[in-house]
Amino acid sequence: MSFELSELRVIPAAEDAVLVEYPSLEAVLAHYAGLRTSAIYGVRELVPAARTIAIYFHPALITPSELAAAVRSVDPMEVGQRDSAPVEIEVLYDGEDLAEVSDLLGVSTEELVARHQAAAWRVAFVGFAPGFAYCVGDDELFSATPRRTTPRTRIPAGSVGLAANFSAVYPGESPGGWQLIGRTAAPMWDVTREKPALLGPGDTVKYRAVREAIRIPAPAPETPSEPERYLEVINPGVQLVIEDFGREGLLDVGVAASGAADRGSLAAANHAVGNEMNAPAIEISGGGVELLSHARCEIAVAGARGEMKVTEAETGYSFPLRPGMPAAIEPGDSISIGWFSCGLRTYLAVRGGLDVAPVLGSCSRDTLAGLGPEPLLAGTKIALADGARGVVVDQPIPGTDLPDADIVTLELDLGPRTDWFSAEALKTLTAQTWEVTPQSDRVGIRLEAETPLERSRTEELKSEGVVTGAVQVPNSGQPVIFLADHPLTGGYPVIGSLAREDLDVASQLKPGSGIRFRVRTPFREY
Repeated sequence: MSFELSELRVIPAAEDAVLVEYPSLEAVLAHYAGLRTSAIYGVRELVPAARTIAIYFHPALITPSELAAAVRSVDPMEVGQRDSAPVEIEVLYDGEDLAEVSDLLGVSTEELVARHQAAAWRVAFVGFAPGFAYCVGDDELFSATPRRTTPRTRIPAGSVGLAANFSAVYPGESPGGWQLIGRTAAPMWDVTREKPALLGPGDTVKYRAVREAIRIPAPAPETPSEPERYLEVINPGVQLVIEDFGREGLLDVGVAASGAADRGSLAAANHAVGNEMNAPAIEISGGGVELLSHARCEIAVAGARGEMKVTEAETGYSFPLRPGMPAAIEPGDSISIGWFSCGLRTYLAVRGGLDVAPVLGSCSRDTLAGLGPEPLLAGTKIALADGARGVVVDQPIPGTDLPDADIVTLELDLGPRTDWFSAEALKTLTAQTWEVTPQSDRVGIRLEAETPLERSRTEELKSEGVVTGAVQVPNSGQPVIFLADHPLTGGYPVIGSLAREDLDVASQLKPGSGIRFRVRTPFREY
């Protein structure tokens, strides 16, 4: 693979990430192999994609300009496909976009299905979500497949999709913008296997049509042992999940960091009860939660504000929970977290932590990938651990500075695809107030305003790595701010990314909140 290293374009993706552009997928894979071998000082992780490699780095160890120079000094390596037999994936071709895609490509549905099966597909890279394998084919027909104008908020597990020259299977339920042509029962991702992902880079894939209706089998439920010390969920409210600081070092196999949406508040709650800052705790979204204690323990909350109290079983007396301060709990006491008046998420930490089995090195629930402990429902018994090392504090540490105004200003670093938008769009981005819509969650904050952002380039963007805090703009022109459970790659341009210190604040914005963007760092190439 021949290309000029000196001509590689390196552009900002965040204050701790850059995007490197390549002339072809083959060039990406060849240089990715070289970069992995070279191990540039200060580089944390690499995420290859269709025409780019996203490089995450430590800003304290290497600057973007130094990183760009180091990247251009690394030679590519030869990469071949695996010699193993193709992985066969059975597909029921009944996708809701099948007819529309056939019309767009100028063929009948029968011809599209036949050519999808006849094409030789090879896994180029894994991204978006765990087990989501981007397969590139040898039939140019599929290269003209556009993404949907507005991404779907829910795509069922097992859906087979097309976008540009890629075909892929959605391993789990998730949002997405690909055109759906069918579905399969093939288990694309299973953490109980020695190799969780069914497909890896270099694998060849063969799609085969079947006529029977296909259903993804639900995993057999595990019967947990009865804990001796636990909190019982009486009312889970809107969403109740367990989070720590998330997973590291797995981006290149499609596993995101996930973790607490508001890391500062998680750290403050843990600090109050003497835990390690990243100990798993309960993330409460929206409020409306009631827990019953079956243990003597100390708890603390930090994050969103509202009426929070403990009612003693013995006396019936209620006392308030003060943010960042520990409270002693006895068996039979109830913990009530009312609906939040300020902020969206709060964290409840228990001294000693939670007795939760880690998945891929973390106890965090990744709601997009379906990794980690299941969401906490009514009747769930949350087992308590005994791992505290520090002392219970009498002075709280500062948590997240909660937004107490109707409109919050967020700092933005421009890039990587700022040049895909018109000058008028950049003015619009910062001139108007964007409203947080109810379709927001741990994956991202969907925004809406009167004037959508206008793109100066309308061609399809090849899938590329995206960061937490990325402001992605789909074809509708209404941006999405990616949060902790965002996909690792995306096919819509990112106009900028939030300053790292604003991520916690953004995660606390409720539907109806207003956002104004202020540019902190202009776009530049390295």
